[in-house]
Amino acid sequence: MTALLQASGLRKSFGGVHALAGVSFTLERGELLALIGPNGAGKSTCFNVINGQLAADGGRVLLDGVDLAGRRPREIWRLGVGRTFQMAATYASMTVAENVQVALLSRERQLCGWWARASEQHRDEALELLRLVQLHAAADAPCATLAYGDLKTLELAVALAGRPQLLLMDEPTAGMAPGERNSLMALTRELVRERAIGVLFTEHSMDVVFACADRILVMARGELIADAAPDEVRADARVRAVYLGNAMPGAGR
Repeated sequence: MTALLQASGLRKSFGGVHALAGVSFTLERGELLALIGPNGAGKSTCFNVINGQLAADGGRVLLDGVDLAGRRPREIWRLGVGRTFQMAATYASMTVAENVQVALLSRERQLCGWWARASEQHRDEALELLRLVQLHAAADAPCATLAYGDLKTLELAVALAGRPQLLLMDEPTAGMAPGERNSLMALTRELVRERAIGVLFTEHSMDVVFACADRILVMARGELIADAAPDEVRADARVRAVYLGNAMPGAGR
């Protein structure tokens, strides 16, 4: 079976800096794949190339066999690539449900005049998505009143509104308390398994990475230095030397 996402030989340079130096990997449906590395490793560049915000200098990205090269972010989104961001991106002046409804209107190409009718459109589907992420009780609450952890959960519901095949999650637990982190990632795992969505996520919390990822990619200076299961990455001497060191969960085992 063909992998959901295939990245082959991705290259991207900024002046003399090689942000991506021939990066290749695959991602399967229903898999949570973590992308980690020190600052400047090339993680954000990799995300932005897949999402169409940056054009690669070389290499290919295939989504379910479809070449994403040269496509704009909106077109890539319509092909089934959703994204969440390190800082939660929601409309503070709208209700929780309306945030999801706007995403549904966009998916159905109905954004003309959305400001006058968002609250009247696709409400049942919006409520169902909020039930999936356990936010339905807050459906009519102003988004600005939500705790930060709930904002991150709402952002997940908004991303799911696009019916993604692939979900790119940039620091999904940033700014969250430990208990909230575990709950969000457990919920994400359940939903992606159920819907056969592939997830590529970056994360600075190594506890989250090693507890939640099925597989881990490790980047350093634009190169992929490891692509393996968590236990193998934990034991990899090069990964320890370049990135994880003694702070790695399970170090010394």
